[in-house]
Amino acid sequence: MATFGVIVFPGSNCDHDAYHAMKHIMNSEVKFLWHKDTDLSGIDFLIVPGGFSYGDYLRSGAIARFSPIMQEVVKFANNGGPVMGICNGFQILLEAGLIPGAMMHNQDLRFVCKNVFIRCETTDSLFTSSLKKGQVFDIPVSHGEGNYHINEDGLKSLQDNDQVLFRYSDANGELTESANFNGSVDHIAGITNTGRNVLGMMPHPERAMEKLLGSDDGKEIFESILHSLSVA
Repeated sequence: MATFGVIVFPGSNCDHDAYHAMKHIMNSEVKFLWHKDTDLSGIDFLIVPGGFSYGDYLRSGAIARFSPIMQEVVKFANNGGPVMGICNGFQILLEAGLIPGAMMHNQDLRFVCKNVFIRCETTDSLFTSSLKKGQVFDIPVSHGEGNYHINEDGLKSLQDNDQVLFRYSDANGELTESANFNGSVDHIAGITNTGRNVLGMMPHPERAMEKLLGSDDGKEIFESILHSLSVA
């Protein structure tokens, strides 16, 4: 059975959500990893959770990128280890250079906390291999800086290499202007690196695990991950 590591930074507020999702819903082995830890032995999959690491001072993820554990995260990822950054975790992975691009303030300069729809764009990744291309998920977002930006050449590279895993859509999977609430280039909600072992996504699948809380669509994403790990 794969063991998941959930990193905890000062200011993380979705670490327990991620732990609960994997431990109590997905019945996986999970360990908390403090930001000063440098030992990732025994960890098969890393989750960099959402929140406001170091209060989001300077720029979201900019300080957390220099936490001692991040050197090990970069080594882990560069050696092919699977890493999933959610919301602030996505921002941290961008700052660490593990995935390309940058985050800007939402286009209306307001913090957004609501459920949105995202569309699966490819099944060619360990995160989405069991999903269906075009499948729509009802997933919460909670961010003020989720406006993904990358230059024209970078965007073309993402598109050419099939690195966009999720895009903001409406309930029918249409890429409408209103669905792209934060202004992200090309409706991008989640991308992977060229090695396809690192995922950054702004929506929170770990908050969509139980119908009681509005949606359990996040379970399918984690089920896809567990299936990939079991056959790897």
